[in-house]
Amino acid sequence: MEETSVFEKFELQLDQTAKDFLKEIAKWAYFLSIVGFVGIGLMLVIAVFAGTIFASMGSAMGGAFGSSFGAAMGFVYVFIAAIYFFPVFYLFKFSVNAKKAFRENDSEALSSSLGYLKSHYKFIGIFMVAILALYALIFVFGIIGALFGR
Repeated sequence: MEETSVFEKFELQLDQTAKDFLKEIAKWAYFLSIVGFVGIGLMLVIAVFAGTIFASMGSAMGGAFGSSFGAAMGFVYVFIAAIYFFPVFYLFKFSVNAKKAFRENDSEALSSSLGYLKSHYKFIGIFMVAILALYALIFVFGIIGALFGR
């Protein structure tokens, strides 16, 4: 005979206050995602112009990289925009699905929206761990470089 726990029988109900909070969160998330997409677009435009500007600067200065420095800077801006795209996309999908869930009283859309919110925070968390690890490596190599520089 199989026993079911209390947690398996538990069904979460949202009261009106929680629904109002989620509706407001969805509105702000939509606003922030639109601003994020505009920022990504501007970053891509800057990538084109930064590539051109840095290429002409590299050629004029006659550095070791020459005009390829512009292509490298353009690639850096495109890379940053690509990384920035995913959390903004997840935030956008969360907001659209949350709005749909409350508009149509659709619990499946609400579950989907919360899944996108989870993905957003998971991406931000993993990215933060990677940045902190990079800072730690820079700190360690800085100390090692200072010790060998004596």
